[in-house]
Amino acid sequence: MMNSAVIVAAGRGTRMGPGVDKLFLEVMGMPVVAHTWRRFDRCSQIHEIILVVRSGMESAFRELAESMVRPTKPWRLVAGGAERQDSVWNGVQAVDSGAQVVAIQDGARPCTHPELIRQCVEAAQRHGASVAGSRVTDTIKESDGGTCIARHLDRSRLWAVQTPQCFRLSVIREALDEVGRRGVAVTDDTAACELIGQAVHLVDSPWPNPKVTMPSDVPWVELLLRSAGEPS
Repeated sequence: MMNSAVIVAAGRGTRMGPGVDKLFLEVMGMPVVAHTWRRFDRCSQIHEIILVVRSGMESAFRELAESMVRPTKPWRLVAGGAERQDSVWNGVQAVDSGAQVVAIQDGARPCTHPELIRQCVEAAQRHGASVAGSRVTDTIKESDGGTCIARHLDRSRLWAVQTPQCFRLSVIREALDEVGRRGVAVTDDTAACELIGQAVHLVDSPWPNPKVTMPSDVPWVELLLRSAGEPS
């Protein structure tokens, strides 16, 4: 049984500030995206890796493979698209046709626990689609124009979703095809499943699984990688 990973690494990370590529910020001697790649390369449930990258960055990723990641599994580079959903589509189209499950991962999420990857892949095998996430613990309010509270939301029903987001290959292809057909924008791949009525199984993650988005995220990610004994 074959499963593929699509690591989305084509974004520019504008919230980091001008001239900063969050994927190549150094953490414990390696770029953030190298840690992400290693996590999936070492996961027994994953058998090939597709990296979706910006045009012009191909040589940087090849050098990363040779000098730091040293992958043991087949991998290849695919060009990113104008939007994240376009990049995901390009990556999914490039996976081996024999793949059963595709795990879609943010390139800037380097701390994903191997057991979480396994659980998400197995949940997608059973249910068709799954997503890593955690229950919301803060009190959540909806605003009215961003200045005042409009209403209180019941946090017992709320989850913060992460990656990996895993799908049977046929499911994610149908979902993304529907996104394109309708011409809508989606911020993650589970939203595409809503368009075709595909239920997405929530996989509760007890492990911290942050995404590097702001400069303040870097020390937290480094602490997590060190505590996990991640080699530098």
